[in-house]
Formats: sequence, structure tokens, C-alpha cells
Amino acid sequence: MPHDDFQVEPVKGLPETPPEGEVILWQGKPDWWALSKESLNLLWVAGYFVFLAAWRFVAVIDLMPLGQAIWASVPFLILGVIVCALLMGIAWAQAHYTVYTVTNRRIAMRIGAALTVTLNLPYTQVGSANLDLRKSGTGTIAFDLLGDTRISYLVCWPHVRPWRVSPTQPALRCIPEAEKIAAMISEAAQARVSTPQVERTSNVAPSAVAAE
Repeated sequence: MPHDDFQVEPVKGLPETPPEGEVILWQGKPDWWALSKESLNLLWVAGYFVFLAAWRFVAVIDLMPLGQAIWASVPFLILGVIVCALLMGIAWAQAHYTVYTVTNRRIAMRIGAALTVTLNLPYTQVGSANLDLRKSGTGTIAFDLLGDTRISYLVCWPHVRPWRVSPTQPALRCIPEAEKIAAMISEAAQARVSTPQVERTSNVAPSAVAAE
């Protein structure tokens, strides 16, 4: 299912031209700000450095003048700004190079900033989809795969359901209008699964084979 994609994409977000009859219903990418908060815990990290600065200030306020106590706490805030800026840069890069594609037959995920990987998830291999919706309207749609299909949590991170390592659930992370996209996927999947699969068989009758 995973596909290393280093060639020029014939269609944005897809490693090859869709076969006849396959229609792209939607393409999108994560909201980088929501991704930085949910997958990289940006607000928690920022709060941690604020706590360190406050702790440092309280620890030295009785030992030096107010101005010096403040300056003694500033390095923690500067370090916090640097770390948060790095996390925001990672989230932006992940969102910028990601393309999620929903068609009438599958879900395709072109992910990875340094190493590009494309996941193809046919609806016939998806057991269920779980929507984690936020108040802002952004949300994550995670997919429970059928059969023995396994993907790497580390390779696909952050485009996976958090803390679901075995089995890993690939996910459309922090996408805008997540509820609308989830309904679109549900309708497309139901239509695809209910479509009968026609197989080509031999036209030679059993009696004719026996006669030979």
C-alpha cells in the first residue's frame, strides 16, 4: 500500500493518473496551526517554558533586585520562543507538502516533508472511519484498516491517529470542514462497497472441455 513517490506527479497528490471511472471528489491539506497544537502540543510546550521562567523568578526574587530577577528569567522565555518557532516550522512544512485526496474509489495521502510517501486506501480495505471534531470546525478522520494491512506509525506520523500504534490508523489530520469531508467519504465508501465486482470467466462449457 505505501508507495515512495520521487517522480513527477501526473496529478497533484497522486503517484499516477487515476484509472477510467475514478473521480476526484476533494483535495486538501492539514491546517498548519491546528496541526502544531494537536500533533506537536505547541501550547503545552509554550506553557512549560512560561512555568520555568516563573519558577526561576520566584526562586531568585529574594536574592536580588526585581530587575535582575526578571532578567534571570528571560533566558527561559527566549528558549521557549525558539522551540515554539521550530515546532511551528515543522507543522507548516508538514501541512505544506501534504495532499489528501478523496475519490469515489479510495483515499490517497501524499505525506512527508523530507521523505515523500503516498498511501492508497481503497474503500474496500477500510473497516471504519472515526471523526474527532473540534469547535473550530477542523478535525481528524482516522481509518481502521481491514485484513493484514499494516503501516508504520513513525513513517506516517503525524498523519495517524494519536497513540494508536498497533495497529496504526492512518488519518486525515486537522483538516478544515472535517464533518463535511467525513460525510463525503461515508457516501463514497458506501457506494463503492455496494457496487458488485464483475469478474471475467471462461466461456468454454464443461462438456466441451471434457470432449477435448
